Amino acid sequence: MSTAWQKAIERAQAHSPFLNLALSRQPDLTELLAQGDGEAAIVAARRAGEGAPDVGVALRRERLALATTVAIGDLAGDFSLTRVMTELSGFADYALDRAITASIARRVPDAEPRGFSAIALGKQGAGELNYSSDIDPILLYDPQTLPRLDRDEPGEAAQRYARTIVEMLSQQTGDGYVMRVDLRLRPASEVSPLAIPFNGALSHYESSALAWERAAFIRARASSGDIAAGEEFLAALRPFIWRRSLDFMAIEEIRRLTARIRQAFGGPREPAPGFDIKRGRGGIREVEFFAQTHQLIYGGRTPALRLRGTRAALDALAKEGIIDESDARILGESYDRMRMIEHRLQMVDDRQTHSLPTDEAALDNVARLDGLANGAELIEELRGICAQVAERYDQLLGEGEQPTSPSRAAIDPEVRQQLQERAAHWRETIRSLRGAESRAAFDVILPDLIDALAQAPDPDHALTRWESLIGRLPSAVNLFRLFEQRPGLLALVLRILTLARPMADELARRPELLDRLIDSSAFDLPGSVEDLADRMRATDVGDDYERQLDRIRQIVGEERFALGVQLIEAQHDPMAIAAGLSRVAEAALATAADAAKAEFERVHGRVPGDDILVLGLGRLGGGALTHASDLDIVYLFTGEIGLESDGKRPLTASLYFNRLAQRVTGALSVATAEGALYEVDTRLRPQGNQGPIAVSLDSFERYQREDAWTWEHMALCRARPVYGPATARERLAGIVRDVLETPRDPAKLHTDVLAMRADMASHKPPAGPLDAKLHRGGLVDCEFIVHFLQLRERRAFNPRLVEAIGELIDAGFLPPEFAAYFALQARLLVAARLLAPDCIEPPAQAQAALAAACEQPDYAHLLQALSASRHGIAATWADLFGEELEIEP
Repeated sequence: MSTAWQKAIERAQAHSPFLNLALSRQPDLTELLAQGDGEAAIVAARRAGEGAPDVGVALRRERLALATTVAIGDLAGDFSLTRVMTELSGFADYALDRAITASIARRVPDAEPRGFSAIALGKQGAGELNYSSDIDPILLYDPQTLPRLDRDEPGEAAQRYARTIVEMLSQQTGDGYVMRVDLRLRPASEVSPLAIPFNGALSHYESSALAWERAAFIRARASSGDIAAGEEFLAALRPFIWRRSLDFMAIEEIRRLTARIRQAFGGPREPAPGFDIKRGRGGIREVEFFAQTHQLIYGGRTPALRLRGTRAALDALAKEGIIDESDARILGESYDRMRMIEHRLQMVDDRQTHSLPTDEAALDNVARLDGLANGAELIEELRGICAQVAERYDQLLGEGEQPTSPSRAAIDPEVRQQLQERAAHWRETIRSLRGAESRAAFDVILPDLIDALAQAPDPDHALTRWESLIGRLPSAVNLFRLFEQRPGLLALVLRILTLARPMADELARRPELLDRLIDSSAFDLPGSVEDLADRMRATDVGDDYERQLDRIRQIVGEERFALGVQLIEAQHDPMAIAAGLSRVAEAALATAADAAKAEFERVHGRVPGDDILVLGLGRLGGGALTHASDLDIVYLFTGEIGLESDGKRPLTASLYFNRLAQRVTGALSVATAEGALYEVDTRLRPQGNQGPIAVSLDSFERYQREDAWTWEHMALCRARPVYGPATARERLAGIVRDVLETPRDPAKLHTDVLAMRADMASHKPPAGPLDAKLHRGGLVDCEFIVHFLQLRERRAFNPRLVEAIGELIDAGFLPPEFAAYFALQARLLVAARLLAPDCIEPPAQAQAALAAACEQPDYAHLLQALSASRHGIAATWADLFGEELEIEP
């Protein structure tokens, strides 16, 4: 005998008429339970229906045995809440599946339930079914594959099956019931039949479904019947549930729903006799709504949040930084405890109830079943739990105690008046502000907006950009709700609009880029190339080439925008930003090339054994792009020129790979509905613009060894294979390394470098005083110095200039301070592409941001450091080449 299990049996017999009767009717099972052998009891419960005259009787017997077993295991403390819910949910799936199969077999013997699916919603879908719960499935069928007699219409057959299923599971007999079935969550339940065609349900959800239906499908699961068909339906429904653009209207809908629930609930407001622990304030439903509201808002962008279980969702929200870990823990523990108490309430009479008894003796009885002293102790515990839940849910809804509004900044009354008049004008002229809901949302943020505009670095500039932004929105409600939820975001947006013209222009064109700013990862650098590429490979677009390209552009736009924000907010070193931009570009190149290849191969097949390669040069090869960088690449291919592809329209290898290279360039550069990606520059290929866009590896090697100019070998110093099969990339890297390590005449190299730099200086003057690239003593001179030393000394062939400079310093070929000179100007180049894109002196506030990005205390110090850097590089140039550079003040 197990003491804990025996005491659980005694409590059940003393305080639960249902369990007392169930134990007396199942003596063999009771003996197993008394021994504490819960696993053997579960096995016995699953076999309790053996020998029954029909499916209905078998399921009733199995359900009674399972209900008895999990209740005693729960009361004994050996079955966790998760185990209890999992067992109950698993039985519900199994029972519903058997009922579907049996109902069809009555009409069409031996038929499989092909084309008839049950989608589990609510707690069954989440695997969190409670002790005496209804199930809330949606029954769907495919008219083309549903088993039926020839004389039956598909719809008629489906309704017959549905009625039989409900009767088989819900009807009370001498053996009890299996489970109550509630089909009211189906589309348009007041007018629709019990079973609905897949296409009809899909049309409803895509066109006229309400917010609560989206919330219901967070926990949806194909549970019974034709599982594959059900999963296919849910996959098609995914865009309806998980929307990539933030939907703050979901909060408003949940607010309204909660308000209606709270108003309709007439019981005690706080735990007391008669309190409903499911629907009451701070109850079970509010924990579920808390999790689901956040999932609706953020789950479209963060797949890790697409979880059915309430506790799992809370933990994921905390992990993503969307809610506090302490809130997730408190809500999760509260949820678990309330679910256990809910089970105790239902164990008494096997009745679906969520309310504490109003009778004192009955309340004491529930408490003692739970192991507490009396009902007062139970109520006291619930008061603490529900208060914590209600406090957090009220914050989500914007209810409860409102914080005192901060005092407004001291702003010139005349300026405030002008801004208020301008805002009033927007109501009449800007389309997105014409709706009542938009205006109401706008009114909420208007005081903060006026303060932020008045204090913006350049108020007039900010105002103009703000008008451009909201003027392009079809609806501004979501944006204003976003600002209401995240007040600090408004000031950030105005800084973006004021400080970074390229970002402001992009934001005005694509306001949805703001979505990226409220992810927990908004200020994190991008992950690896592989991780980024996985995100860019859309899993829900199939073979739709245009949608694949749109997906790539969407992710690139979001990441570039986030990196821009990180830069102007000085969250990361601009050199780390440059490396992040390079990883994003490399991932985009890989996924765009994969998509272009797949599309090309549908028509032209493959050239057996051969493949395309991409060699990255310049800033891409060096892994340090700016927001304005082109992609300097060379297309190559492996194999023999004369081979032919194996598709329905075959091409010889050379023509094949040249056309494929053009497709890849188009995939990267042609604008789609989501905009353009990159300008692609292929002028560094062998023979330049006069030669083919793609050449074989053998031709490339021969050209580099026999015909290439010095400047082409200098370009190879920053060359890096960025796309293609691993073995081919290794071969290409070996060719580049061998070419670079070839001995060369130092005098000729010296002459060529000076001639090339002089020619560049005459044809490409600096754009302005902040042109870190082209000014003498700038980055171009840095690069020429490094490449000259690399080729002369045949060493330090690292495409990343920072590492190459470090190796040359360690070897004594460059002075130690050269690294700092280069780093300052590299940072300036990256930051100025956003903060001073025309390379002229920016406004004062942008000057401060530029100085911060370059790790200088202020703009004056930045100019001093820049001058010192240029003079330092010029001194190295003079030592190396014997030529004095004229450095502008």
